[in-house]
Formats: sequence, structure tokens, C-alpha cells
Amino acid sequence: MWLSDSQKVGVAFCSGGGFFLIGGVLLFFDRAMLAMGNILFLIGLTIIIGPAKTAVFFARRQKIQGTLAFFSGLTLIFLRWPLIGFLIELYGILILFGDFLGTILGFARNIPVVGPYVGMLVDRTGLGARRNAELPV
Repeated sequence: MWLSDSQKVGVAFCSGGGFFLIGGVLLFFDRAMLAMGNILFLIGLTIIIGPAKTAVFFARRQKIQGTLAFFSGLTLIFLRWPLIGFLIELYGILILFGDFLGTILGFARNIPVVGPYVGMLVDRTGLGARRNAELPV
């Protein structure tokens, strides 16, 4: 595989963070699980791309609104407002990682059990379509 050993650990942290976030939502916005998911996700992202690139990623001018929303939502989760904090954080995640949505959906299509269902969802909603695939002439 093309990942180094430390990047594989980072992927494990990000995956664990995702599972904690999903668990926090399923447990009616459990504050502790949402906070743990966010912390694991940030640690994993830092391990995967490095501290300097992580700081640059969150500080980019085009993504500053997403960064503020993400960290504001995280702060609200820590301050015992998990539902509102998660919704604000979700908006920030969509702004920050929206460019990767096509890549993520393409990867999810290849997962053995849920892949066909993800493929049907992508085809019906048009989520996987490229934004600049065909420009009108």
C-alpha cells in the first residue's frame, strides 16, 4: 500500500473518530462520544498529512468559514450543547471537506456490502458528478 506506517496509524485514528461520531449521533448526540470522535479525527488528520500541512489546511483563505464553523461546533460540544454544536460542525465539515466528497463516494462504491447501495444513491442524486465535467459552450 502507498501509505507509510505512521499514516496507517493516522487512518486508524480517523476511522475511530468517524465511528465515535456515528456512535455519538446514534446515542442521541452523546457529548462525550462526539468530543472523542472529533479529537481522534483531528489527531488522525495531523498524523496523516503532518502538523504543518494540517495548520495550512485549516488556515486557507477559501476555507476559513468552514474552519470557524468546525471549531465553533467543537467548542459548543465541549460546552454541553451537543446538538447545536454538531450541526454547526457538520456545516464546517462540508465546507472543509466538500472537495473530497467525490473521492470518498468513489471509494465507498467499492466497499463489498454497502457499495452497490452507495452507487445507486450516487447515481440517483448526482452527488458523484464532477462539477466541471462539461462546461457549456
